[in-house]
Amino acid sequence: MKHPALSAAILPLLLATPALAQGDIRPAGNTAPEQAQLDDATPLPADTPWPGGTIALDIDATDTTRGVYRVTQTIPVTADMRELRLLVPEWLPGNHAARGPINLISGIRFTAGGKVLEWKRNPLDVYELIVDLPQGTKAVKAEFVHTSPITGSEGRITMTQEMLNLQWEKMSFYPAGHYVRRIAVKPTVKVPAGWQVFTALDGKTRENDTVTWQTVDYETLVDSPIFAGKHAERWEVGENVWLDAVADKPKYLDLAPENLARFERLIDEADALFGARHFDHYDILLALTDRMGGIGLEHQRSAENQYEPTALIDWDEMDWDHNVVSHELVHSWNGKYRRPADLWTPDYRTPMQDSLLWLYEGQTQLWGWVLAARSGLQTKQTFLDAFATYAANYSEGQPGRAFRSVADTTNDPIINSRRPIPYSSLSRSEDYYVEGALTWIEADQIIRQGTRGKKGLDDFAKAFFGVNDGDWGQLTYDFDEIVATLNGVYPYDWADFLTTRLLEPNQPAPLRGLEMGGYQLVWKDEPNSYDKGRMGNGKYLNLFYSLGVNLGSDGTVTGTLWDGPAFDAGIVNGNTIVAVNGIAYSGDTIEQAIAAAKDSDKPIELLVKRGETYRTVAIDYHGGLRYPWLEPVTKGEQPLDRFLEPRAGG
Repeated sequence: MKHPALSAAILPLLLATPALAQGDIRPAGNTAPEQAQLDDATPLPADTPWPGGTIALDIDATDTTRGVYRVTQTIPVTADMRELRLLVPEWLPGNHAARGPINLISGIRFTAGGKVLEWKRNPLDVYELIVDLPQGTKAVKAEFVHTSPITGSEGRITMTQEMLNLQWEKMSFYPAGHYVRRIAVKPTVKVPAGWQVFTALDGKTRENDTVTWQTVDYETLVDSPIFAGKHAERWEVGENVWLDAVADKPKYLDLAPENLARFERLIDEADALFGARHFDHYDILLALTDRMGGIGLEHQRSAENQYEPTALIDWDEMDWDHNVVSHELVHSWNGKYRRPADLWTPDYRTPMQDSLLWLYEGQTQLWGWVLAARSGLQTKQTFLDAFATYAANYSEGQPGRAFRSVADTTNDPIINSRRPIPYSSLSRSEDYYVEGALTWIEADQIIRQGTRGKKGLDDFAKAFFGVNDGDWGQLTYDFDEIVATLNGVYPYDWADFLTTRLLEPNQPAPLRGLEMGGYQLVWKDEPNSYDKGRMGNGKYLNLFYSLGVNLGSDGTVTGTLWDGPAFDAGIVNGNTIVAVNGIAYSGDTIEQAIAAAKDSDKPIELLVKRGETYRTVAIDYHGGLRYPWLEPVTKGEQPLDRFLEPRAGG
């Protein structure tokens, strides 16, 4: 809006406005409220039992058509209570962040003695519901629904026509003010007719399709999710260890005996590595699906895992997809039993601190791959190809390492929650997983060289994670204990090693461990098996180390390397490459153009669409197709090969 010129009458009044006091940039006389101190400090719970007694938790999970879990909780209270403060879990174990999907809980209704109770939400902690209790209330009935996302755009799908993944923390309340290990719960679930139900909970009884377990503390309940399905199979793969699989179709459960033996060897190798167990029994929960959302989540006595549907029946072709099971198994020792002191919390309201995830996840990433190779769950070549991909990322694909340390990326679960970002190569992501793993390979090689092969990182694993056999509580640790345990294996300046590699930015690419292990990063014009498998499954083309982009099957740009050739030409995520050198786009067309440009001085010409605008872009790139591989420096067995050799007898 165009304002009229100031009138001669108004101008003198403005000029006469009193001068502002020093440091005050607002005119005197304007209303200016002052902020009172907010009562928003996180209240710490007490290590005391919930005085009301055992909470009954009943979930009807039969509405697979609409993807709805109908929940009823009966929460006993004491006679002196005039309000009941209930929490929805917010800081979820294994998520390393506040990701509790409270938005999926609806239709909330509280009653006592058949009368509806009033409730309100705490405006300073929206995960807390406050229920008014009339005098004489003995128990509060909470009724609500938890809605599984129906499409991937709404969140992770947890219920399909063939299977479900019930996670207790996402569809239950718990009373505030107490350690969750001191809150008793009696769980019951009704599933669709004939479905098998798998969980690590104890004391299972089943009447028709209603399943009940013995009373359990809320912490153990949350740590014991359910996989249930129409098409299901169970195999024993070790002493008190089971592989529990649900599938989209029955044919996906046809696990060949020789491949079942690989899972059995995985358990043997884990026992040999750690030398102790921190569970009394263990369930590998596995979903063979592309309908339910993917997952890899650790628990002390189980793990939630997802493979692509054909991962068991097309074993060799899907070798790249088998790693999540070994990774999550390792977490029973690393992350669930041994847990960073600043990440352990007494409830799901107290914020977690993720500073030591480079051990929690970094060593788990490494041991998951190592145990897969030692057991044959994955081939040694798949290990090498995966770590070639990792090494390439830090060698050429991540300029963000100049300003951001690995340790700072441990904050990413809280900062970004794995949301897509425009230039991940600049901002970095959760690199404590992979750069952590590469750093621990270097630590292994330092120990091996220093002890002339007598010791390695295996000795650290046994000393650090393999204590107190049979204890499945939690034992916390800090930076100093990590350093002290390493020094007990092999004296070295481990504090400086970990500080420079992980806590400081702008470090050299973490290739030294691979190089000490006898391997070098090389580039070829064809993808390695790990890259090839992931590209085929994801239906994308990885050109990150040539043109500096990843492309969807239709030419849509899904990732752009900061300062790469495509970036310099103004190509960004969401653009679509329509034509290459005047020919309609296809994966073969652009690969052929990149290969041809290697022996030509002509640029690669791309027709790029952004919105409704088309433009022709010339990229003067002549480096050819480039995919990372690891190759041995010399002939014969390498030190890294010895790290991957089986340890279990038989």
